[in-house]
Amino acid sequence: MCPLNDEQFQQIRDERREQIKKAALKVFSRRGLVGTKISMIAKEAGVSQGLTYRYFQSKDELFIELVQEAMEESAAAFTDLENVEVSPTEIIKTLTAKMLDESNRHSFMIIQQGQTSDEVPERAKEIAQQFSTTSFIEKVIPIFKKGQEMGEFCQGDPFALLMFYFSVISGLMLQQTGEAEQDQVSKINILMKMLRN
Repeated sequence: MCPLNDEQFQQIRDERREQIKKAALKVFSRRGLVGTKISMIAKEAGVSQGLTYRYFQSKDELFIELVQEAMEESAAAFTDLENVEVSPTEIIKTLTAKMLDESNRHSFMIIQQGQTSDEVPERAKEIAQQFSTTSFIEKVIPIFKKGQEMGEFCQGDPFALLMFYFSVISGLMLQQTGEAEQDQVSKINILMKMLRN
């Protein structure tokens, strides 16, 4: 067997780092920063605690990196909404499905922790302030207003209605654990009915 070259070695390191980050995202989203230990992340990732420390000096460093990545991905996803050529109802329905999807849910939960928890590192709070929920709502308001004009969404203050929408989404994220896709579709349909009435 040939020894690994630098490129192969770097690829293995990158894959291991991603494995640890993916595990940390799950653990942080379930337990929060204070309730999480590096040993829990290592166990979830299937690696040793010592190996985890080779990639991240502390759980705070790992948490900050995850918040940064989650916020950047979310900002890009919300920006992409502006370029979609479907009805406002379909845009909001697609956005809802993405936020509740298993692969994205943990990221949205860690963003919420970064925005609301007093126990997160100051740097995580700063990152969360840069991409606040309010700025996300401001990107969605034009879509929602258009839906109101077209009679797709209920009348009222769009900002207040979207704060309600995001509050419901947050609640659904917290209670959702490995449920069937049909249950998720049912919840999305109920939420969309609430926005229409």
